[in-house]
Amino acid sequence: MSIKNNYVAIMAGGIGSRFWPESRNEHPKQFLDILGTGKSLIQWTYERFKNICPKENIFIITNEHYIPTLKEQLPEITDQNILSEPSRKNTAPCAAYIAHKLHALNPNANIIMSPADHLIFDERKFERDIINALDFVSKNEVLVTLGIKPTRPDTGYGYIQYDTNKNIDNFYKVKTFTEKPSHELAETFVRSGDFLWNAGIFVWNVQSILAELNEYLPEMNDVFRQVTSYNKPKEYADIEKVYSQCTNISIDYGIMEKTKKVYVIPSYFGWCDFGNLE
Repeated sequence: MSIKNNYVAIMAGGIGSRFWPESRNEHPKQFLDILGTGKSLIQWTYERFKNICPKENIFIITNEHYIPTLKEQLPEITDQNILSEPSRKNTAPCAAYIAHKLHALNPNANIIMSPADHLIFDERKFERDIINALDFVSKNEVLVTLGIKPTRPDTGYGYIQYDTNKNIDNFYKVKTFTEKPSHELAETFVRSGDFLWNAGIFVWNVQSILAELNEYLPEMNDVFRQVTSYNKPKEYADIEKVYSQCTNISIDYGIMEKTKKVYVIPSYFGWCDFGNLE
């Protein structure tokens, strides 16, 4: 696996309403120094991935209103690596956009999709799991998600039930994928011990995700397939036109709950999603 084929798409377009009033529309949580470390969550996220792929392969997807703040906090990011979403349409259009863009750039691309507002406590373990996942998806037509052992019946996460008897290089076949269950169902999942939280960090090869988009979200996939200006000056104007045609749907609901090609790697790097703290 060549490191030049590894890309990261950091999703940084959320408004962080659960952190109001600190997190507001004009300055959402990913740009806040929540822990008082001198770095915002997006700065920590960016630094984390610089050890995994070339910095020119790190893309940040955000709302156009946040671009000035983003450039202020990450001055080394080039304009070419900032993707502006014309509107908030959840994570499936975001995943489709970056997949088609990177396919035009490098048809062998391996892609990490990561939120900008997660805290990782053991960076070394995280890096090991991500590198293993990149290698796995480069050799297999699968989608990988990172799984976290649940500590409470949180209804804000997706839950992954995996088959312990179907293990390939410590990647386990996912049996069921349930996005944001009821509290009662979440309690059942946690008690069973057979479920992991979905960390919302996905890894896949560009060919694999495009095939799944074509299978399960064909209309959305066709919208992005119509664009011929990826990585050219006219890209944003064309994306602005097609984004309005996209359904507002998460990649979890649109793909992960339906496909039979999801594998999970149980991860123990210490993880916190600030968007779902209670």
